[in-house]
Amino acid sequence: MLAGARIAVVVPAYNEARHIVTTLASVPSFVDDVFVVDDASTDDTAERAAAFSDARVRVLRHALNRGVGGALKTGYHAAFSAGADAVAVMAGDAQMHADDLPALLAPVLAGEADYAKGDRLSHAEARTRMPVTRYVGNHVLSVLTRLCTGVRTRDSQCGYTVLGRRAALHLEIDALWEGYGYPNDMIGALARRGLIVRDVVVRPVYADEISGIGLRHALVVIPFLLLRALARRFSWLEERAGSFENVR
Repeated sequence: MLAGARIAVVVPAYNEARHIVTTLASVPSFVDDVFVVDDASTDDTAERAAAFSDARVRVLRHALNRGVGGALKTGYHAAFSAGADAVAVMAGDAQMHADDLPALLAPVLAGEADYAKGDRLSHAEARTRMPVTRYVGNHVLSVLTRLCTGVRTRDSQCGYTVLGRRAALHLEIDALWEGYGYPNDMIGALARRGLIVRDVVVRPVYADEISGIGLRHALVVIPFLLLRALARRFSWLEERAGSFENVR
């Protein structure tokens, strides 16, 4: 419990046997439930997670690989069904510093935001800690995400997030994109429903992890999702304008 709220952490994991124990060991004591979603790993990620000595940890397994978005859908459903008031995402690659979690939770628990999103790019050490390609690429994708969704998020690709129960009730979670590009689709879905997104500065953490985002994702998948978000945004604006004219 934190501030009287039940807190859950979802850990999407695919072939993270090297890092999963480190990730689980870092989860703060105020977290009530931890759901590891093994996305059909071909290594022993699930076995290591299941063997971790922590009664809060539950391991959910996909028979087929669905992508990080698919893993998060499974985790969100499990966490909110278990009574969570806020659900944080801490990926199984140990790239999300546990000391940043209270700050991410704060705006959601205070009712100031529906979705809090980590912002690594505003951290003082972002330029030195982040690989150059990721630093530049994340800036570019973040600019495009802001333009297409209307949400002023500075680091659209950061997966360190907190979703509140109210927002979850308003979202069609099962309709969200399942693969890479999920963060952009989520921001677009939140914007379309008028839900509040808040950036929170978090530290960038990088070690020997290998990014699963390739050129196809960066040049095809994510632009497609952003164009779809843009089209939906204008559709929503037209609907609002029509409703306003009817009132007049």
